[in-house]
This record gives sequence, C-alpha cells and structure tokens, in this order.
Amino acid sequence: MPDDGPGAAEPFDAAERAAVYKAIRTRRDVRDQFLPDPVPGPVLRRILEAAHQAPSVGFMQPWDFLVIRDIDRRRAVREIFARANAEAREMFKEERQGAYGALKLEGIVKAPVNLCVTCDRDRGGQVVLGRTHNPEMDLYSTVCAVQNLWLAARAEGIGVGWVSIYHADELKRLLRIPERIRVIAYLCIGYVDELYERPELEARGWAERMPLDGLIHEEGWPEGR
Repeated sequence: MPDDGPGAAEPFDAAERAAVYKAIRTRRDVRDQFLPDPVPGPVLRRILEAAHQAPSVGFMQPWDFLVIRDIDRRRAVREIFARANAEAREMFKEERQGAYGALKLEGIVKAPVNLCVTCDRDRGGQVVLGRTHNPEMDLYSTVCAVQNLWLAARAEGIGVGWVSIYHADELKRLLRIPERIRVIAYLCIGYVDELYERPELEARGWAERMPLDGLIHEEGWPEGR
C-alpha cells in the first residue's frame, strides 16, 4: 500500500528545472497560428490531467471541461464572439480601433479543439474549507487549472488561445450550461508550427511588459501609490 504521508521535497535537476521555466517563458496566447492537424486523444487527456492536478481551495475541484470539436457548434460560438467583438472595438478610442481590428482572432474555427472550462460554485457545499472568508477562491482555483493546462500544452507543442470576448449568457445557452455554473475560460487548442518570440500584443505594439522591479514591494504597499 502506498504511503500517503509527506515525501521528499527534492529540487528538480538542472534539465528539469530549465524545462519548467522554458514552458513558462515561451507560453503564448495563440490567435491565428493553429494548424488543422487533430489533437490525439492521449495528448488531450494528458493536458486535461495536468489541469485536474491544479490546486483548489478545500480540495473542491470545482472545474468541468467541455470539449467541443463539432464544426457547426464552433461556428455558432464564433458568431457569439463576433457580435461581442464588434461591440468591444467601439469601446476603444478611435485611434486604437484600427489596431484592434487588425488583430486576427480566428482560433475558434481554425483550432481543431475548443474547450470551455467552468466552475461549479456549489460543488464543495455551503461551507468550504478555505473559502469561508474569501468566497471567490473557487474561481481562482479554476484559473489555476487553466494555467496548468496551458503550460502542459506548451510542453506538448500545442497552442492555446483564450477567448474572453462573448456574452456569457449566450455561450451558456448554446452549450447547455446550467445557470448556476460560471464560465471561466473558453479555449482554442491545436498544434502550431510557430509562436511569437514575445507576446503578440507586445510584438504588435499594443502594450509592453512592465518591469518586474517596479512591481515588487517589501513588507507592504508603497507609500504614495
């Protein structure tokens, strides 16, 4: 019988450590670079297993994973996105609308697999260990699952794009998601043969990565900020 007690907390060796940091450093949000090649079942299972290994408050594991391959359903999702995307474009100042429109966001149909990650906020019952004073911890836990999946996908040579522009009620109706369930992420998943060296929005001049030194504060929030 395996021992369920604590085991050795040994650091990774140099090659293992480098691989972890490489996955973190080179992970990208893929928008338009997906290949049509199918994602084999065992590979998809591995990245879903990685997501399922994420930490969760009270070990409630609030996530579910809706795998969407049907092209007609993906086209319907793209229509939901397109309506919201047109609204989003108008929210930016006129000088940025052209740059926004130039961003190619075709992964919903182009990627062979879409994945909707949800959070069941009732799964742990009314009182959940660790959520008693911060009720949003289940949402944060589900985001951890998305990050696990993303890094595992990068290690497999698979790109992931996070679609966040949609009206959740429309998406839930299309995918028959119950009202009480929260949609956390809609992801496009597929092989890619190239990735941006830097995040695409940085490479295209939309924004720059902030210097880390300006974001680290010792002992508390800095005065005057």
